Amino acid sequence: MAQTWIKLVSDTEASAGASENAATDTLVATCLAAAAAGDMDALFDLGVAFSTGSHGAPCDLIEAHKWFNLAAVGGHEEAATCRAEVSDDMTAREIAEAQRRAREWLRMMRTDSQAA
Repeated sequence: MAQTWIKLVSDTEASAGASENAATDTLVATCLAAAAAGDMDALFDLGVAFSTGSHGAPCDLIEAHKWFNLAAVGGHEEAATCRAEVSDDMTAREIAEAQRRAREWLRMMRTDSQAA
């Protein structure tokens, strides 16, 4: 299923000739919509995209760690392993920043769900 989301964004990008920023925005929006519906594979997909710099996403290990962490918390089985692998190439400060971003995202999601 993880490849399904990334393929969808990749096909959209190719047909529209979108810029890298637009492709990244589309990837994030598509995956977050799926995650909001309970699909942890979508968060895992974001981790893959940011860890490899694929599908228009820049290679950003802090963002990759954040998304793998959120997927792991949501019960995705491979996410914790990928998070550990990404951590091997990160400093303690980068890991702390990734964890801070994950907590911020969870806090934002709780606030949004309470407002609805």
